[in-house]
Formats: sequence, structure tokens, C-alpha cells
Amino acid sequence: MREFIQRNYTPYEGDGSFLQGATDRTRGIWKTLQPLLAQEREKGILDVSQVPSGILAHAPGYIDKANELIVGPADRGAAQARDHAVRRLARGGERASSPTATSPIPRLGEIFTKYRKTHNDGVFDAYTPDIRKARSSHIVTGLPDAYGRGRIIGDYRRVALYGVDFLVADKERERRELDDRHSTEEVIRLREELAEQIRSLKELKQMAKNYGYDISGPATTAREAVQWTYFGYLAAIKQQNGAAMSAGRLSTFWDIYIERDLRAGKLTEQQAQELIDDVVIKWRIVRFLRAPEYNQLFSGDPVWVTEVLGGMGEDGRTLVDQVGLPHAAHALQSRAGARAQPDRVLVAAACPTASSASPSRRRSTPARSSTRSDDLMRPKFGDDCAIACCVSAMRVGKQMQFFGARVNLPKTLLYALNGGRDEVSGDQVGPKLAPVTGDVLNYDEVMDRLDPMMDWLAKTYVNALNCIHYMHDKYCYEAIEMALHDRDVLRTLACGIAGLSHATDSLSAIKHAKVKPVRDTRGLIVDFQTDGEFPCFGNNDDQRRRHRQEAGVDDDEQDPHVSRATAVRSTRSRS
Repeated sequence: MREFIQRNYTPYEGDGSFLQGATDRTRGIWKTLQPLLAQEREKGILDVSQVPSGILAHAPGYIDKANELIVGPADRGAAQARDHAVRRLARGGERASSPTATSPIPRLGEIFTKYRKTHNDGVFDAYTPDIRKARSSHIVTGLPDAYGRGRIIGDYRRVALYGVDFLVADKERERRELDDRHSTEEVIRLREELAEQIRSLKELKQMAKNYGYDISGPATTAREAVQWTYFGYLAAIKQQNGAAMSAGRLSTFWDIYIERDLRAGKLTEQQAQELIDDVVIKWRIVRFLRAPEYNQLFSGDPVWVTEVLGGMGEDGRTLVDQVGLPHAAHALQSRAGARAQPDRVLVAAACPTASSASPSRRRSTPARSSTRSDDLMRPKFGDDCAIACCVSAMRVGKQMQFFGARVNLPKTLLYALNGGRDEVSGDQVGPKLAPVTGDVLNYDEVMDRLDPMMDWLAKTYVNALNCIHYMHDKYCYEAIEMALHDRDVLRTLACGIAGLSHATDSLSAIKHAKVKPVRDTRGLIVDFQTDGEFPCFGNNDDQRRRHRQEAGVDDDEQDPHVSRATAVRSTRSRS
């Protein structure tokens, strides 16, 4: 894929003068959605399909069939429900996403309790008491054990470049290569996963046929390239409701087909803009059925349909193209009233004017866009990488990531001070250590307790993630997304820390100032009184610079408090 793009794309270093505005056709389609979006804002959820979602679960849906150039809304106007989300809805009246959402579905409740085990149930069957306590106390938080993990980016471009028949044949070849291998647990699992991938590819082909398209062979025009690619993504969001269902890195690939059709006189700039507009509209109306806890965790009902634009190639050429600019500057701007999907614009030191103009234009719109350093990502992930969610880079079609949520480091510090007891509930959650009893906190004494507490937390955290991802593979496997990967992928695990700067500042205060703990009637430390100054690494740049000068260090990496906290974070994560 990368070789095809490098050989055929056209770098663009000009301005945006070629851009075309939204056409009457595009505005008409967007206008059709406005009453539905208004109803959704009022009700919370417009409607919920009572059919558990899958690639072929629903008949084709359209916004305005006669005028759409790129077809295929994620559903027929209703929020989609994956296994565990449906079960939550069905079991006892737990309303998803909004108090006005919907009522329980008894039949689905029976199916997902008696006949079909869910990812959610599998995870909690495997959790240890320590994991459950850590989860309930929120020292480990946001775990993907009751929602889809996401963070997997199918290489949807493969559908357009090769066609589904070739992809099926290639997966069948990969499976045949396992025939003579001894049937170990790993080989058996891989055979089964490849069988699921092949079935999903065949379902993808049938789904497109239901829309009237034959995607068995490669795309031959720009419109087909965009449509074939989008069909791949559509199948993924019908099969999964991951927290981040990223689109990948599409614009440079699409630009090859669009440039060819423009030169051949088969397409105008305005028609090219319409193709991108249609895709962005589809992305903007992706909806999943979410539990209320999910929306509280992520401050609303976000859908991360991340698309990566720009950056530099390993050969020194810009990866900015003429598709990326209209995608960024026009399609998002003219559809700014919808729930936005985030785009990540890669900016490198050597980027030409066009690549830096793209993010600046987009920051002037309400669209959720942001920039990432291509110079940091390219050496590790290459120039055909994409981002899942917000920061997680990976080589498209060759890597995947196990999403890990985060642990709460300031709360861990409180556990160290309180001997492993939770300051809210009073329960013994962490290991039972001797609590700090002095009237003033001593830095060395605190660190002697914090180190073993972080050891316990790292072990508990990684054990939880192992349970989650084992069960997700078993009961909620991303078959179509993985069908658009190489068979042998590099798997990484993302571990997160919440409150690193707060914990660092707290340790700095304990070291440089006088910190007196405040205990409640249970003897638990619940507050602090601080006398004196201390360097604030998280929030006070002037004070931090002054501290560096006094300490004779050049940067945070050399500072003992920051470097120790960072070293502890990476060491515990690796373990």
C-alpha cells in the first residue's frame, strides 16, 4: 500500500485557491439531516434499532438516495447496539446515553443472558477481587470492560486497491499456511480468527451488493475509490462500537484517483469536493448506543472518527495533497453544526506552506481538529501511520493497539499515605501497609510507601487489561478490521496515567515545603496544609525555570522529581 501511494500521489505545495464551495446538492443533503439532528438534541437519542448490529444486520439506509454520491449511513437513523450494550439496555431498564433514551427490550435481554455470553460478562468472570476493588474505587478508571475497546484501524484503502475477492483469496492463503503447523492454542486461535475474517470480508461484499455495488474487484474511478474505502469503514462500525473507530490515512490515497480522473476530464474540482463532502457527512452522523457511565467518562457522546492529514514522507516530499485541503478547510467548515469527528493534522518542521495552512484554517472552525508532530511519529511508525483516538500512532494495517485507559496516580499517593485504604469509602483496596502517622510528611518516608503501592497498582492494572483484551478477542472480535491487516501484526498495549503532574507537584511540595496532613475521624488523610514555596512542574513554568537554574539542570528530564516519577511510570508499565 505504501509503495502504491509513494509511486503515484502528487505532493501539493500551493495555496487553497482551487477549492470549491459546497454545492446545492451537498447543502440539500445536509438540510435533510437538520430536523433529525434537532430531534436528537432534544431527545438525547433519536431512535434505537432493536436488532443487534452487524455487517448485514440492517437493510441499506440512505439520507437522500437520489442525490447521494457516496452511500451508506451507519444505520437507518437509529443508534447501533453491540452485544454488551444491547444487554445493558435489555436487562433492566438501564437507559443508554440519555434519560429520554428508550425502554428495555425483553427479548434481547433473554438472548444476551441465556444464549449469548458477552465481552462484558467474560471480563467480570475473569476479574480477581483485587481488580474489582481497584475498579470500583476508581484508582483504575475508564477500563474498556463495558464498551468496545476500539484503537484498531483497518486499512480500508485495501478494499479499493485490491477488491474483496483478492483480499479473501489472500486470507485463505494465510490460513492454508497454518495447515501443517502443530495445533497449539495460538495456532488454533489464529485459524479461527482468519475464518472469521474471511466471513466478514464476504459479508462486506454482500453489504455493498445490497447497495447496488460490486466491490469484488479494484476501484477504477475516484468515486469508486472513495465508495469502496468507505464501505470498508462502514462494515467496521456496523460490527464494532469501539471508543475510537478511526478512519486511518485516506486523503493521499484518494488523491491518486482524483488526480487521474481530473487529468482525464472525468471529474471536476467541484465534483471531487462533493465526494469528500459526502464522506464527511457520513462520518458526522455515526452513532453508537452508549451506557450513561461512558458518556460521563468522556464528557458527552463522542465518536472518534480520526483521519490523519499531511506530514512528510521518508523521502523528504510533503504528504500534503489536494484532497486533504478541501477535506479540512471546506467539508468540515460547512458542516460545523454537527457532532464533529476529530482529524489529526501531522505537522513537520519541513512542511511547506500548504500543510501548515490546513490546520490553521481548521482551527478557525468549530470542528474538532488538532495537530501532531510528524517529526516525532515518523521515525518510529514510518510515513504511512495513522492515529487511533487522540495520540496513539501505528503503521496502518500492520499494527494494532490494546487500549488501556488509565490509573489515578494522585489517588495512589493517597493510598500510600493511608496504608492502602481508600480515602472515600475507607475500604482496604491496596496492600495493607503502615500508614504515615507524622504531623509533617517526610519525602523519603512517603517514597518508601509509594514505590510498593505503585508496584501493586501496575500489577493489578496490567492483569485487568489482560482479562479485558482476552475476552474482547473471544467474544467481541474485530473481524473485518483485522481482515484489513496483515495476518501477523505488531500488537502494543497502551497504558495511561491520570494526574502525573499533580503527583509530581505533590512530591515536590513534600520535598521543598512543609506539608501537614489533615485527617478525618477515621484517621484517614483527606486534605493537606502546605507552608512554603515549591517548584510546580505541572502548572508554573516561571517557578519551574527558576528551580532549574537553582538546581543546575537544563530540563525536566534531569530534575530528580520529574525524572523519578517518569521512570517509575515507564518501569511499572513495562513490568
